[in-house]
Amino acid sequence: MKKKLRTDLLTKRDSIDAELKKAKEASIEKKLFALSGFKKSDSILLYASFRSEVSTIGFLQDVINLNKRLIMPRVDPAKKKLRLFEVKNVSELTPGYMGIPEPGIMKNREVSLEEIGLVIIPGTGFDLKGNRLGYGGGYYDRLLSYESKMLSEAGHIKTVALAFEEQIGESIPAEPHDIKVDIIITDRRVIKCKE
Repeated sequence: MKKKLRTDLLTKRDSIDAELKKAKEASIEKKLFALSGFKKSDSILLYASFRSEVSTIGFLQDVINLNKRLIMPRVDPAKKKLRLFEVKNVSELTPGYMGIPEPGIMKNREVSLEEIGLVIIPGTGFDLKGNRLGYGGGYYDRLLSYESKMLSEAGHIKTVALAFEEQIGESIPAEPHDIKVDIIITDRRVIKCKE
């Protein structure tokens, strides 16, 4: 069921007209940067977009220009986990796992999850309860699960998903290990999944 839903949602996302996509992305960036959690956070974890995802490439340098620490994930496929590194300029990124731009392994720049104020994560689809359908690798679920209870209960970390309105489904099947997002930002609205 998840596989079919993932295919359907990706097909919808892939079919968004290029000009319309740019307008939608501008709307999403504006909403993200206006978010109180974004404004309050000194360190932002943000991914480099891939294929037809909401393009974050322009957002990355904007985060740096706002004097915030930009933290980006690097996939460690052998350990099936994400390592986090501070990026000071987008020119430091190189094609990594599946060709996705990633930070290199930079000495003294590895960051732990506790240092991050806002975590922005990708996905193929979401529902209004914050359930997320990823790409099947479980990287973000593993990253957030080992400390998610402690961090979210202490109010130190918020998870935000960026999505086109086309990626919002009625119901996303969730398993106990799946991490829900707190907020979903689309081109049309800001959805607060957890109050």
